[in-house]
Amino acid sequence: MRGDGDTPALLELDGVGKSFGGVAAVADLSFAVPTGSVMGLMGPNGAGKTTVINLITGLLGFDRGHIRFDGAEIGGAAAHRIAARGIARTYQNVRLFSGMTALEQVLAGGFLRRGTSLIASFLGTPASRAARARSLAEARHLLDRVRLAHRADVLAETLSYGEQRRIEIARALGAHPRLLLLDEPTAGMNAAESAAIGGLVHELRDAGLTVLMVEHNVRLVTDFCDHVAVMSFGRKLTEGTPAACLAHPEVQAAYFGRSGDAERIRALR
Repeated sequence: MRGDGDTPALLELDGVGKSFGGVAAVADLSFAVPTGSVMGLMGPNGAGKTTVINLITGLLGFDRGHIRFDGAEIGGAAAHRIAARGIARTYQNVRLFSGMTALEQVLAGGFLRRGTSLIASFLGTPASRAARARSLAEARHLLDRVRLAHRADVLAETLSYGEQRRIEIARALGAHPRLLLLDEPTAGMNAAESAAIGGLVHELRDAGLTVLMVEHNVRLVTDFCDHVAVMSFGRKLTEGTPAACLAHPEVQAAYFGRSGDAERIRALR
């Protein structure tokens, strides 16, 4: 499968289905995330978007279909093995470790890449000390990348909501992903904060990262996503450019209860 135009897909979902107690949360879902793009996954509450993220990352198993990353099947693999392949995520609700500074949160994100054993770390061998120094330097770099270097030694739980969201992104980047999954990264933010996150996502894309972003913020999707898939009740309604998807009658009906509501779409933008 190809992504957008001639761009190969980094992630492919092909006929994926997941049911809970006979109710289909995701039904025959297929889409591709082009390499080096920001793709939006939209839909009203209950559409199944977070379930899709959980299926991709191995937190949930799916009943049917295929999920491929860089051409290789990852369906059925354990979550830590999927992460090690190069997929990292944030969560719909902020999930930070209690009692840890911003720097320590980001350090925790790089545990898959450390390369030193627990015994070596305990003994404080030269190799483990060198690895620790490299990890600290990278964590500080990632904090700088999300504009929070000045908050490195502050308890993360005392930071503002928007700053905590940025810490989560930096922690995910610590795993050196090729694909970053963002689950509603601007939920609860004002327009300026949301636009700043959008700008950060573009910087990450331009540096070579591929991003799949679950998002309700129509303006953010319009301004910062290259490609969009829209879900409703577990199924894909449409896929394409943000403008084309938002103009689709079924998308307008899913969001507003009736089609052709162009004025409300324009207001959200």
